[in-house]
Amino acid sequence: MSFDRHRRLRSSAVMRDMVRETTVSKKDLIYPIFVIEKDDMKNEIPSMPGIFQLSLNLLHEELKAAYDLGIRAVMFFGIPNEKDACGTGAFIDEGIIQKATRLSKQLYPDMLVLADTCLCEYTDHGHCGVLDDHGEVINDETLPLLVQTAVSQARAGADIIAPSNMMDGFVQAIRAGLDAAGFYNIPIMSYGIKYASAFYGPFRDAAESTPKSGDRKSYQMDPANRLEAMRELESDIAEGADMMIVKPALSYLDIIRDVRNNSNLPIVAYNVSGEYAMTKAAAANGWIDEERIVMEQMISMKRAGADMIITYFAKDICGYINRGGY
Repeated sequence: MSFDRHRRLRSSAVMRDMVRETTVSKKDLIYPIFVIEKDDMKNEIPSMPGIFQLSLNLLHEELKAAYDLGIRAVMFFGIPNEKDACGTGAFIDEGIIQKATRLSKQLYPDMLVLADTCLCEYTDHGHCGVLDDHGEVINDETLPLLVQTAVSQARAGADIIAPSNMMDGFVQAIRAGLDAAGFYNIPIMSYGIKYASAFYGPFRDAAESTPKSGDRKSYQMDPANRLEAMRELESDIAEGADMMIVKPALSYLDIIRDVRNNSNLPIVAYNVSGEYAMTKAAAANGWIDEERIVMEQMISMKRAGADMIITYFAKDICGYINRGGY
């Protein structure tokens, strides 16, 4: 009898570790944090157990917890006290993300700070750009505000600008603005492949950024489209993107693989709020083994081609890794 003996390489834990093709490490992780412009608030988000809206005066506790676990990259999302039609709070030097960035760099200089560069948390209508009289997002008039936001964030000490607005030409505009302000070495991690997904619901609760009217389908991508992602990728590379985000992750692993096959840029998978919420809810009901499910999800993103993962599970994953087995 002659057949292949594939089980030879699965015969023991040590053997399986030796031939493992894909791994997840702490250096792969980016931890999102919601900072709110109120005092003494640590408000757990009901749909995202373990994730909080945090006041600036309590942020040091979360940063220490993350740092002590081995996390070396955080992404800040801001929730301002006041909102207006053009999202002024996003680009003022005393904005909430700018303050959080300065604090983080003061406490942990070697922890990378990624600044979410968008207007939706700061506009009173909840859209990612300014609106015309008919309630439509105006692309070109939005770009200068995004440039101001990126420059202000870089001036505050952000290590990476991560624009998530999905306006046409946003990478080119932000790159030119950063360079003109002297921030030649600040990379852009583009959310250039961002789908109009139903998986964002819990995030919009956390960031208080649900649109007051309409939706974001006129600027975020149709989940049915695959080739469109390649057009976005090509444009962002030509405009100067340094890294590419694919968002969401789990239902878009094919897109992550396509991006990997068609570019040499570092690729970031965004394991979004709905993916987090579903896993946490199923685990709370005892239906799944949370640790094994989470790590299998992370492996799938890395196997698809992601170099880094933005995930609300970052602290949990570090705990798993610290206990061994991964």
